[in-house]
Amino acid sequence: MPALTPDTIHAAAETLADLTDYLREDPDPAVALALVEPLLDEYTGIPVQLADTLRALARTVKEHPATPRTTDVDLLIEELRTAAREQADQHTLHYVLDDLRALYATPQARTPGCGRCQ
Repeated sequence: MPALTPDTIHAAAETLADLTDYLREDPDPAVALALVEPLLDEYTGIPVQLADTLRALARTVKEHPATPRTTDVDLLIEELRTAAREQADQHTLHYVLDDLRALYATPQARTPGCGRCQ
């Protein structure tokens, strides 16, 4: 694995910003879904990866010998772990993609008339 640097992580964040800008240009929904799908994958998407990253950061800070053993540091570590759990809960966003794909996969019948008449 190549060495990670702040620049490589910044480049990933820039790619996300580029995607956001692209989505603001009103692309075809099928294209938009295809681009967003890897980000919300149930197992490897951003919510899961960010949760894992936050847990790893908490562990790194806690286990480092130079980390002070104080209540304040313990609270910071717990905040990282709480944020990780909250991010992991977002893994269910992939279900939204499933529903959106289904929405665009089946043509909607547009028959004039009230709801009862259809």
